[in-house]
Amino acid sequence: MKVVQLRYFASIREALGRGGEQRQTGAATLRDLRAELVELGAPYADALAPGRAVRMALDQVMSDDEAPLRDGAEVAFFPRVTGG
Repeated sequence: MKVVQLRYFASIREALGRGGEQRQTGAATLRDLRAELVELGAPYADALAPGRAVRMALDQVMSDDEAPLRDGAEVAFFPRVTGG
């Protein structure tokens, strides 16, 4: 098991009612971590569902779903932002 620090931003933060938390996880990648959170049910399932446009950062670097997790990592979740 790993312990990771989670950070939530913008609409994800609003949906979860918190800006962050520390959590134990068996996840090997960011994709696995997101799936674990979705399995917790509402409000995580709503905010982080696979169909939702969510970006993730691992230790303050934007990363893809396959980025490997390490013990003590910081993972941030952001809604995708569009602009013009």
